[in-house]
Amino acid sequence: MSMLTANDIIKQFDLAPLPGEGGFYRETFRDPHTIDVIFPGETDIVTRSASTAIYFMVTPERFSALHRVKQFEVFHFYQGDPVDLLMIDENGGVEIRTLGPNIEQGHHLQIVVPPRVWQGLRLKAEGNQFNWSLMGTTVAPGFEFADFELADKTSLIEQFPQIRDLILKYLPED
Repeated sequence: MSMLTANDIIKQFDLAPLPGEGGFYRETFRDPHTIDVIFPGETDIVTRSASTAIYFMVTPERFSALHRVKQFEVFHFYQGDPVDLLMIDENGGVEIRTLGPNIEQGHHLQIVVPPRVWQGLRLKAEGNQFNWSLMGTTVAPGFEFADFELADKTSLIEQFPQIRDLILKYLPED
């Protein structure tokens, strides 16, 4: 039996490159019900789907660069190699959690990222069998690209110089 490659997964699930962030994705659900939202720290009311869901895949070359969204985002592990999910809160607090199949080794099948927390995702550096990881994410209220902010390397390092090397690991090289 042959092992599925990243290209096999991309074709099977009709994934496309995710602009800005990296990785590959396909939206699988957009709730037809909408809600009016005022995001914390903002004054404008915006209308969003109640929730959205995507397939999301990373490879060694195509990882999820540091970014943040205004909503809660729930990651779900499906198949492949484990990934390290980096979260940086507004005070520079760092948490790295592993999303993966082996709960005996402390992997998580789901991880919730709070709103406006910087997040990035990479395959674990060692022990990879597949060289890809297939996950899903659910965002509520629903995701819109207007709610997405890609990290600016210079600004983030100026804000959190104590974690410079970690920030650089989760951003593409220039």
